[in-house]
Amino acid sequence: MPHKGETEFNNDHHKQWSLYDQSGHRKYLTAKERRAFMTAAAERPADVHALCWLIAETGCRLTEALELTTDRIDPSRGVVIFESLKKRRKGIYRAVPVRKELIAALNGIAQGNKTSPLWSWCRMTAYRRITETMELAKVSGPHANARGLRHSFAIAALEAGVPLNLVQRWLGHADMATTAIYADAIGTEERKLASRLWKAEMGK
Repeated sequence: MPHKGETEFNNDHHKQWSLYDQSGHRKYLTAKERRAFMTAAAERPADVHALCWLIAETGCRLTEALELTTDRIDPSRGVVIFESLKKRRKGIYRAVPVRKELIAALNGIAQGNKTSPLWSWCRMTAYRRITETMELAKVSGPHANARGLRHSFAIAALEAGVPLNLVQRWLGHADMATTAIYADAIGTEERKLASRLWKAEMGK
């Protein structure tokens, strides 16, 4: 039986997955953990801070972040442009809006020519930079990694009222059914509705 708040999805194009691991532990950061992570990230070197900020604010995949180049940062539109992974072919891009302060932080670490990646790290080094920052923020568990940031971005966006199809586009999902799994995470609105029920029952 699925864990409460868990949706399972499986068809010819998707592996079965959920927002909880096999032990029932969540794979995403809470809003409080996201804030703690970003506070810790702000104390790290500029390149580490920029990577942490980019993933937390866009929900991009770690490899997508590492492939970002200066010429795909567009200050005039206020977006960064990722080449979407997990597509059937290369050359599929998506634009994700970001605040101007993040654009400034990204441009601040740029080196080399405009088509050079912002970070020269391998994926494992970048992964360690994220997990080190999680440790500084005292965030631990199966969600204390870049993928946990991606999951938490999606949940936060939906809780803020961003339409599902827009979250799908920002995450680079091919199928909206994949994005819809995030809607099952217990969030602010669901707790508000539950609180009304509890109050009504207490009043009886």
